[in-house]
Amino acid sequence: MNKIFHLATGFLLLLLNYSYAQTPGADLRNYNIDSIITGEMARTGIAGLGAAVIVDRKVVWKKGYGFADRENHIPFSPSTLMNIASVSKTITGACIMKAVEQGKVSLDEDINTYLPFKIVNPYDPDSKITLRHLATHTSGLTDRYPFYTDSLYTNGRDSELSLGEFLKNYFVPGGKYYSKENFLNHQPGTYREYSNIGAGLAGYIVELRTAMKLNQYSRKYIFKPLGMVHTGWFLSEVDLKNHSKLYSKDSNTVKQIPLYGCVTYPDGGVRTSVDDLSNFFIFLLQNGSYKGKQLFREKDIKEMLRFQFTGDHIPENINPDTLNSGIFWATKMGGKRIGHNGSDPGVRTFMLSDLNREVAVILFSNTSLSEKEEDVFFNLYDALYAMGLRIKNAGHSKKNTLNHSVLAGKSVNQSK
Repeated sequence: MNKIFHLATGFLLLLLNYSYAQTPGADLRNYNIDSIITGEMARTGIAGLGAAVIVDRKVVWKKGYGFADRENHIPFSPSTLMNIASVSKTITGACIMKAVEQGKVSLDEDINTYLPFKIVNPYDPDSKITLRHLATHTSGLTDRYPFYTDSLYTNGRDSELSLGEFLKNYFVPGGKYYSKENFLNHQPGTYREYSNIGAGLAGYIVELRTAMKLNQYSRKYIFKPLGMVHTGWFLSEVDLKNHSKLYSKDSNTVKQIPLYGCVTYPDGGVRTSVDDLSNFFIFLLQNGSYKGKQLFREKDIKEMLRFQFTGDHIPENINPDTLNSGIFWATKMGGKRIGHNGSDPGVRTFMLSDLNREVAVILFSNTSLSEKEEDVFFNLYDALYAMGLRIKNAGHSKKNTLNHSVLAGKSVNQSK
């Protein structure tokens, strides 16, 4: 029965995947990305997938494969919405930098000057935690497992718990979620440990200082100017008819799981499409410029993307050649890529570029796999990146041929 299902799924994927391609000016006959993607989807059971390739800050290819809703045979397209997990942190980072531009916050001010309650690390009560520490995962604030993952998600709806109340109860002694284990025994800036709760706190500070909820603030300064008209943070503010269903693989069975909200939404709550997120990624890769208009101060986006672990500011457990950090922005894949990844139940996402910002890939999957199959997502990313390189090289080849012809023509004309 499973073999029949996988064969049928593979056949349907092959039929569906031709509806959303956009590949201008590149000869890809010898690089069959469709076969690579549909083959891996059929082998692993991934229900739906969308991707875009960006070359020299322009989308040169985008496509959807499989299903946004497998049960009702609704195809996954580049305009399909889904939550993007921790890739959302880059939008929180951009909101921080807009608040810096407006003079609302400083990256290096003690966060307790902004909060209505006080956060004190019991291991180091005199230390100063800053937004820069939060955004580089060096604050000494940590996600306490299994509580953190077990207590954040609300199936079928947005969380009704206030972000501020949750944070207060997590960090302030006497709070219902408080524990000494919510903190690391390290001074801020000296040790890096990935912290979702730190991102939630950073987003909350932006809300306090701007007097706007993060969804409203990002809509005004990011989503609307970038034409991300279908993007939002909450289930209640997006078109659920265009929102992908989510799937999770347990053993050899892929099952649909409920959509969900999360109380610490600044760490992973954005719902967007490949199309919309491509606009945001291009904006970052162009240092805050989009379609010829400078939307953010260039110096602030450069600071967001700048490698922070240099000189005397390198955490003791980090080799900056293989892992470095910007403001909710990081190197990946051994220091060879920049951007962010995301992972949540039913979600796997990538928004990564090479270090020169020449070839970038956005990849969405609405299916979470077991840990032993995680490599498939990196393999798919690598295949898409390789295609981007081929497109870039094909463009250079054509340009060089044209330049050679023009130069040859000039030479002939001058000899007359």
